[in-house]
Amino acid sequence: MPKVGVLYIVATPIGNVGDISERACETLSKVALVLAEDTRHSGSLLKRLGIKAKLHSYHQHNEEPRSSWAIERLLEGSDIALISDAGTPLLSDPGFRLVHSAHDHGVRVEPIPGPSSPIAALSAAGLPSDRFFFEGFLPSKASSRRARLSALRGFQYTLAFLESPHRISACIQDMVDVFGEAREAVIARELTKLHETIYKDSLGGLVKWLQADQQRTRGEFVILVGGAEPEVQSQQETDELLNILLAELGAKQAAAVAAKISGKKRNQLYQRILELSE
Repeated sequence: MPKVGVLYIVATPIGNVGDISERACETLSKVALVLAEDTRHSGSLLKRLGIKAKLHSYHQHNEEPRSSWAIERLLEGSDIALISDAGTPLLSDPGFRLVHSAHDHGVRVEPIPGPSSPIAALSAAGLPSDRFFFEGFLPSKASSRRARLSALRGFQYTLAFLESPHRISACIQDMVDVFGEAREAVIARELTKLHETIYKDSLGGLVKWLQADQQRTRGEFVILVGGAEPEVQSQQETDELLNILLAELGAKQAAAVAAKISGKKRNQLYQRILELSE
């Protein structure tokens, strides 16, 4: 029985070819075949890098049969690399079926990390990045897009979206309508390319910025939106919460649970429980 091959998940440049890593080039040069979202696009990239590889298409329309075919090749001992048109595969790109199946069949999956537009945008945006939520592309239909934004409205950490040029203006306007025009946000456009732009303002300011120059609506976009401000809980609401918890729990447990729910400090809540008891 042949040795099982390795599935490499290889990140490729999002614009500037100089961002390709030496390890990525080595991997793409040595594997038996490369699965690419668009073989013409990826073929041009590999040719520019001086890499000769057997390219096979792997996209949303052939993902299921191609995954099964690739697993057979891996189990026969062939090493395979998966790349997307740009950036890190599986982030709003095909690949989940293949990676999931690879794990099910005992195939080693090895990431070759590199460029990623959401991470690049976060690193330069000046918005909190210790916690963030990657949403990817929002629905194309306006009503569905607004419904999804409404579900994200209360999130208290930075939100990351991808968007296309023909929907960018409508998307930002929907964000104004749902999140409010004052919410801090960033448009990162054409990252690592000649016309790279990273513009930070309120959502309302971003609408005006896009309207001021039609050229600003062209290219590939990452949108980052600051998280919602935490709701301030009144003392009466805090007391009501503590009384409910005290009906079932001891004072220390009630303070601990209330701290997790409200975000307030446990020792302060415990002190309040003692005051209520008096």
